[in-house]
Amino acid sequence: MDPDTLERIAARAAEVGFDAASASAVGELLTALAASKPGGRLLELGTGAGRGTACLLRGMDADARLVTVELDAQLSAIAQTELRDDRVEWVVADGCDWLAATTEAFDLVFADTWPGKFTHLDQALALVTPGGFYVIDDLLPHPNWPDEHQAAVDDLLATLRARPGWVTAYVDDASGVLLGVRR
Repeated sequence: MDPDTLERIAARAAEVGFDAASASAVGELLTALAASKPGGRLLELGTGAGRGTACLLRGMDADARLVTVELDAQLSAIAQTELRDDRVEWVVADGCDWLAATTEAFDLVFADTWPGKFTHLDQALALVTPGGFYVIDDLLPHPNWPDEHQAAVDDLLATLRARPGWVTAYVDDASGVLLGVRR
């Protein structure tokens, strides 16, 4: 990936009013986790304009494959234009519907939207292979959160930390990240 790709993605996202891209530290984590899965199958729920996608691609080897799901066709088009890569399967669909219909297994699931995180959590976790990663971010308070959202985040974290068969680590940095590993 050329060094200007993330800047172009950010500029194009701003043009359409999208400001929910993952923090740089989260991107670095995604790159490292993707690199740990040679030939792996990766899933991103919530492509956005492609920042997380770019970071995952940077870490993936030539044999790894990424499925990325985005509801907003305009955002997906930005990512597809900026990140032309044969390792990616671009899906424009409602993440809830997609999760309900798939049975594929993935070595890494990055849930960067409501489906797979605040809704359809069980479906997303069921897709993760043993030894695979489940990653979520945007867990620290943000000024545009509705009042009740903090309670939803707290419930989600408690649910994931207590889930049998999983080991989790919460990082109270960047936007707030939880990394889960399926036993």
